[in-house]
Amino acid sequence: MAGARRLLKLSGWLPMKRGRLREPTLAFETWGQQNRDRDNAVLIFTGLSPSAHVASSPEDPSTGWWEDMVGPDKPIDTNRYFVICVNSLGSCFGSTGPASIDPDTGKPYRLTFPVLCVEDIARAGAEVVRSLGIETLYATVGASMGGMTALAFCTMFPNISRGLVAISSAARSTPFAIAMRSLQREMIRKDPHWCEGNYPPGEGPITGMRLARKLGMITYRSAPEWERRFGRERATDEAPNGPFRIDFEVEAYLEAHANKFVGAFDANCYLYLSRAMDLFDIADHGGSIAAGLDPVQLDRALVIGVNTDFLFPLKQQIELADGLKHVVPEVDFRALDSIQGHDSFLVDMDRFRPAVASFF
Repeated sequence: MAGARRLLKLSGWLPMKRGRLREPTLAFETWGQQNRDRDNAVLIFTGLSPSAHVASSPEDPSTGWWEDMVGPDKPIDTNRYFVICVNSLGSCFGSTGPASIDPDTGKPYRLTFPVLCVEDIARAGAEVVRSLGIETLYATVGASMGGMTALAFCTMFPNISRGLVAISSAARSTPFAIAMRSLQREMIRKDPHWCEGNYPPGEGPITGMRLARKLGMITYRSAPEWERRFGRERATDEAPNGPFRIDFEVEAYLEAHANKFVGAFDANCYLYLSRAMDLFDIADHGGSIAAGLDPVQLDRALVIGVNTDFLFPLKQQIELADGLKHVVPEVDFRALDSIQGHDSFLVDMDRFRPAVASFF
């Protein structure tokens, strides 16, 4: 089973917070082996845009999105742990989402896909765990949207996971984060090629997706990093002439990331997942954050935040850690001094590897 990419097709209906799906497919990958007691499994939930390919394997040697964190002799050591990474429900990398075929119509769901909530992604993850015959997880791990999903998982299925690692995440989105994502979604929906979600497969709102990605990259990093990394350096590549051509390196950086994103992610899937982050609030499960966390039955938790993250500011990780301390015997909170903002957990391995390794 090590390194295997698998598809789980559920029979019947998958209940969702605001609807249901008939016979959805869930994509996931695994690394390592289950031990004799079947209690060494680590479940990883992803952020908004990654697939389940968190690390390379003999079956798929391509670099994973968290290659420096997961693997043999790495912080999440696949020599010791059986690692499972699930592609989010609603995504476009194997799990059922708006770009998938609706079995009732034979056509893509598009905007007939039910409203997606983080809790639905967590429930889908529980189905994967159940299909593997696992009753106890060593830990559930997630960063950004994945941290929200991991938190939802541990409140909805409190008897499964013994540990939680929540990175650069929160119990709910701030108004600022909601505003940023709302603007990204509007950029996509205002593109005439979005066609009210009815664009042909493989096509869609390229300009809207490029702009949304650029705004996303700005929120994922920090102003101090832009200053240190780019300053006012001029772009070296030749650009088309004109009064508004790309003159600065920071502009060229955003342009490159936008172009790389186009064609790699379905626009409707992006809209659904982005909205799911806005809708998530652990207080919905009890009236307050404290009440929402009350069902949690973890042995321990690690909460990590970054001082330059303004999409999920440090105060949110403090709030989450303080809430968990009322119900979890051992809670470790780490505030990391990284200049790379929200994306630090993907790029600042010198700080994040020791922090995560301390838990495992």
